[in-house]
Amino acid sequence: MEQRRWEFIGDSARVNVRTLEKWLGYLLTSRIEKQWKSLTGTGIKTSGDEFSLGGVQLGNVWIGVQPPLGIPGDPMRLMFERDLTPHPQYAAFYKWLQHEFQADVVVHFGMHGTVEWLPGSPLGNTGYSWPDILLGDLPNLYIYAANNPSESILAKRRGYGVLISHNVPPYGRAGLYKELVALRELISEYREDPDKNYVLKEGICKKIVDSGVNADCPFEDAKQLGIPFTPENAQMFSHGAFNRYLMQLYEYLQVLENRLFSAGLHTLGELPNPEQMDSYLQAYFGEELPSEEALQIRELLMQTDDELTNLLRGINGEYILPAPGGDLLRDGPGVLPTGRNIHALDSYRMPSSGAYERGRAIALAILAQHLKENGQYPETVAVMLWGLDAIKTRGESLGILLELVGAEPVKEGTGRIVRYELKPLSQLAHPRIDVLGNLSGIFRDSFVNIIELLDDLFQRATTAEEPEDQNFIRKHALALKAKGVENPSARLFSNPAGDFGSLVNDQVVASNWESGDELGQTWRDRNVFSYGRLDKGQARPEILTQLLQTSDHIVQEIDSVEYGLTDIQEYYANTGGLKRAAEKQRGKKVNTSFVESFSKDTTPRKLEDLLRMEYRTKLLNPKWALAMADQGSGGAFEISQRMTALIGWGGTADFTDSWVYDQAADTYAFDSEMAQKLQDTNPEAFRNIVGRMLEANGRGFWQPDEEKLERLRELYERADAEIEGVKVVVA
Repeated sequence: MEQRRWEFIGDSARVNVRTLEKWLGYLLTSRIEKQWKSLTGTGIKTSGDEFSLGGVQLGNVWIGVQPPLGIPGDPMRLMFERDLTPHPQYAAFYKWLQHEFQADVVVHFGMHGTVEWLPGSPLGNTGYSWPDILLGDLPNLYIYAANNPSESILAKRRGYGVLISHNVPPYGRAGLYKELVALRELISEYREDPDKNYVLKEGICKKIVDSGVNADCPFEDAKQLGIPFTPENAQMFSHGAFNRYLMQLYEYLQVLENRLFSAGLHTLGELPNPEQMDSYLQAYFGEELPSEEALQIRELLMQTDDELTNLLRGINGEYILPAPGGDLLRDGPGVLPTGRNIHALDSYRMPSSGAYERGRAIALAILAQHLKENGQYPETVAVMLWGLDAIKTRGESLGILLELVGAEPVKEGTGRIVRYELKPLSQLAHPRIDVLGNLSGIFRDSFVNIIELLDDLFQRATTAEEPEDQNFIRKHALALKAKGVENPSARLFSNPAGDFGSLVNDQVVASNWESGDELGQTWRDRNVFSYGRLDKGQARPEILTQLLQTSDHIVQEIDSVEYGLTDIQEYYANTGGLKRAAEKQRGKKVNTSFVESFSKDTTPRKLEDLLRMEYRTKLLNPKWALAMADQGSGGAFEISQRMTALIGWGGTADFTDSWVYDQAADTYAFDSEMAQKLQDTNPEAFRNIVGRMLEANGRGFWQPDEEKLERLRELYERADAEIEGVKVVVA
């Protein structure tokens, strides 16, 4: 296998720089040279005057690896350059597909690539947009997750993609493991007869401390008395207080045990086996399976092979049936079967009536929680408006925002929403809360009508003749106006027009940052651009600064099991980055609440609490770890991604619980069988896993003993050597 791999690399396609100049023409060549200085000087897959295109040709099929967007280790280069172009080798890759290989069709496999994210007109390509330039007239079939109708819009609109949706992986219940199982058994035994089993008290405390569960579920009575929660202090806690705490802890362990996670990865077109089918149905229905609907979903899941069938039909130029994208747990049979050309929803009907009411309830719960903890209402709440959750929930995040401001949708006769109307203060249970609306690039470009309605709402709120202590929007706008700031009602901020992402994750991935404040500054610099009826990406630094200074709370929805806080880089890069930027401006901690909208339990959870729950039920859970490791290279990559995200949360939110790193090291580095499996299937991913642990120590996030550090250094050096082709033989 090793010999064949190098043979394929040797046979990879090459493009001469003069050929690329001919394919691009003078104007496009000049644009790239202006950005990258030279066509051959980037060092990216370039040898002399030739560009190397990594791939394998099998008959009339060429399987290639899409080039990276920029230079590894230098993501900051992309930050301030509004007229970004792809680098020369990236352009050569797609131009070669068009002109030399002359492909009849291109299939982008997996969510998501980068060509549709390249600079250009955000709503629809022009001839000057890089997606149009590089894809040309190539038919583009795009295999995409059915539960991501948000980003798939971009693949359609800017990548001309015909989507072939695929199913999510089977679900699993987290269960309990290792110390958590032992802790539950100890608690159960103690509660059978607390007087008789009083001797177990110290052992229970030790197990709680060793597992770190006291961070998730603290003993409030001990905190109030100023008594450290240690095994040595166990006898100082009264029977009644300790029994109440154990009951609370037992309930928390039940929550952990029943949380869902994705059990591995999905194989395109593969039908679920009986065990996987049961996991889908139990996740959707619980233990009770209503026969009729369960049979319907079972039948639809047994059409998963349509994914391959319709891919072949698309390659043949045939019609692919459309279907809405969404989440099985939330939307049920409406999103099945997969293998369809998915679409989103009518943005003129957002939020739906149900989403508005659910959003209102969440906003009221967050305000009540904040009032209880702080004794006053927040003046400003930052609301994350992302396309992904907005589409799948039909606008719950908008419902949250509208309740905070004290407004409701107004519909015309056709059911379309034409205005967000301010409700009288007398009808509100709280003051009008100011809002920093942070828009994802997808939301910004897909919901222009909503942005304009929100902008109009904020404008009217600033001019409403109401007391400033009952209308914080007016209060803050008047302060800005007194300073001579233009458009003081601007409240909707995002990345530069036509550009996407905070670039915080680029810095974290490349380890190219010194402090958390630097990451917060990166977020701020990338999100200083205002959107509304008049603003189309104008920089409004004074307004954003004031909103950050007054932000007491941040709120965001999580819309699916698959994309949790610890699963993808975008959460720490955006929500974490905003949190850090606000804390820098305020000089104190800013609380952040998340709502899992896919769940029946929509209780707002604090960031730190949810991170602990996710790490216990996913990254550190042997069931999850084995399910991922068994998926080979892709599973190892997923584990690696989560270790990178752990560093990201450390940088943006100061999340540095040592037990997470301790257990991650035990699970993935010091378990020789697991380590060897990851090393064999994806050596780069294994090196990153170990490297992130060492990075955590270097940044002061984690302080293991020197013996563990030395073992990690040896593992890293060995992994690095094998990647470089040096075979390490252990005596």
